[in-house]
Amino acid sequence: MMHFDLLQACERIEILRTQINRNNYLYYALDQPEVTDAEYDAQMLELKALEEQFPHLITSDSPTQRVGASPLEAFGVVAHPRPLLSLANAFSDADLESWYNRSLKLLGGRAFEIVCEHKMDGLAIALTYKDGRLVRGATRGDGYNGEDITQNLRTIRSIPLSVAGNAPARFEVRGEVYLPKAGFEKLNRERAEQRMPLFANPRNAAAGSVRQLDPRVTAGRALDVYIYALGYADGELMPATHWETMQYLKSLGFRINPNNRRVATINEAEDYYRQWTDARSSLPYEADGIVMKIDPVAYQEELGDVGREPRWAIAYKFPAVQGRTQLNEIIVSVGRTGTLNPVAVLQPVVVGGVTISRAALHNENDIRRKDIREGDMVFIQRAGDVIPEIVGPTPEMLSRAGRSAPFSLCDKLYDAASMAPVCPVCSAPVFKPQEEVMYYCPNASCSAQVEERLQHFVSRGAMDIRGIGGQMAALLLREGLVQDIADIYMLDGRREELLAIERLGEKSVDNLLLAIDKSKSRPLPRLINALGIRHVGEETAELLAAHFNSLDALSAATETDLTGIPSIGGKIASSIMAFLRNEDNRRIIAKLKAAGVGTLAESATASATDLPLAGYEFVITGKIEHFSRETAEGYIRALGGSAKSDVTKKTNCLVVGLDPGSKLAKARALGIKEINETELLHMLGQA
Repeated sequence: MMHFDLLQACERIEILRTQINRNNYLYYALDQPEVTDAEYDAQMLELKALEEQFPHLITSDSPTQRVGASPLEAFGVVAHPRPLLSLANAFSDADLESWYNRSLKLLGGRAFEIVCEHKMDGLAIALTYKDGRLVRGATRGDGYNGEDITQNLRTIRSIPLSVAGNAPARFEVRGEVYLPKAGFEKLNRERAEQRMPLFANPRNAAAGSVRQLDPRVTAGRALDVYIYALGYADGELMPATHWETMQYLKSLGFRINPNNRRVATINEAEDYYRQWTDARSSLPYEADGIVMKIDPVAYQEELGDVGREPRWAIAYKFPAVQGRTQLNEIIVSVGRTGTLNPVAVLQPVVVGGVTISRAALHNENDIRRKDIREGDMVFIQRAGDVIPEIVGPTPEMLSRAGRSAPFSLCDKLYDAASMAPVCPVCSAPVFKPQEEVMYYCPNASCSAQVEERLQHFVSRGAMDIRGIGGQMAALLLREGLVQDIADIYMLDGRREELLAIERLGEKSVDNLLLAIDKSKSRPLPRLINALGIRHVGEETAELLAAHFNSLDALSAATETDLTGIPSIGGKIASSIMAFLRNEDNRRIIAKLKAAGVGTLAESATASATDLPLAGYEFVITGKIEHFSRETAEGYIRALGGSAKSDVTKKTNCLVVGLDPGSKLAKARALGIKEINETELLHMLGQA
């Protein structure tokens, strides 16, 4: 992925979000995708990579903040009792072994077997059975809510409408609906004969087929299914391992992929991966990798989830598609914290259906390790079939006479007048901290950094000032109306100058000033995050605010004070101290306080242990009606409690909503206290 300055990143992110939302609509609502599966994935991965590079630009409505796509009301919305999470990816044996060793460590060294399954390229579904009969079939949707496509799924002959044998009273299985390669080719031939748009790939065809408003259309397509997991089961003791669970589901009549294998070691798992990497073209269906799952169910529950991904499973993706092109130039961009990031400018090349013209080069050490030089012919690949990266120069380059000199960032940034390497934006001398691989521009007033800091400050995860987007930030800087983040709060005295800006009318200016004024009361964690301290994101900001209760107390903290907080090590502590002891930053903080920006925690007069829900660990199961689950969990945390997604021995309060899932049975088995929504509202002071 190419590197952007802040303005470019804002614009590119908006373009990607617009494209992805449009493609979601065409794909899910109209069944008329205009891009290939690879192109869609490339857009999503580029957006995700940009948001990782600029985390302050992440918004709650970004496509990356969903596990899948939002459900369509036309089908009816189904709330999943247990979320259908996405999977972390591995792209090498080293990645896989890192996951394995991390899991082994978290399990205290207890060994485990691994179940290897083909990562099917289709549509994830959840099938619910009650008293042995299929009562509901739903798409994954956003992971928490899917679409009710029961009638369409009933037309797929490999999905049993009823199950015999010792089945639980109510249970859910999860699987992948797919269109075999032969069925895909037949379907596209028929559509071509009828002069209808062709499907881009089997996955799009499968997804579009099961999401037809007319089930007869679904029935006319050769769809199939493989079941890969048990979602939950009520009232029955299930097998102790995933492998045995799959054999049990097979005995009930569910279709399980015969290529699945259980292995005893990580080496055997890697051998299985290599076997199918070589044989993937022979498969009758599309697969883009191997899913590795820790076999014991008790270990899965113990490891739990991190973010939207289970710790106990990983998708080892098949090798990326490669191409070759010329590396025309290596340029350098400046990040928010002053990092100098090399970027490859390429002769445009199509790789896997996507045109690539730029690629990230990480850092100077990585460039030298790969021996990448300007003018080289290089191999380019899309990591995981998505993110562009340079593998290295083509073999003939290594012995080519007249090849350019090895890349040197200092040479690239060398300034004849100062006789030193300088920032490409502000010409300040650059530096490289000891034991780090990155070079930095030290000038906090560097326009590239100021613009990015401003964008971060006003973003939703920070001070959330609506009306200051990428273009507005650049405009305010260009017009001289702001020179640092604190100057935003001086704009109320420059209303006439704002009105003089083209296309800014009175209503727009009034709304902007109102949004700025409202932001003064944002919680302390948001302000700490907004300051843009290196290595400090939303989670660390929450920890700092809870511990110190004020920005003044944080500013006076010693390294010992900081490292005494769980999850904060010496590197983060040093970064915090360096930022808060910098005179320019102190001046900005003083300006913020003078402008009336709140620098005290809402609970500054009470310690965390004094809060009413301190010591409580809540889990919510089923649907609650008064507000969303996320809002409820936010109230719980604000009052000192913790909110988790899974029931464990540490859980001491289960909130039971409508249509509760398997968490209820597990909580009762552990003797955990149950409360209803009304009781929760009283505890939260919302009744």
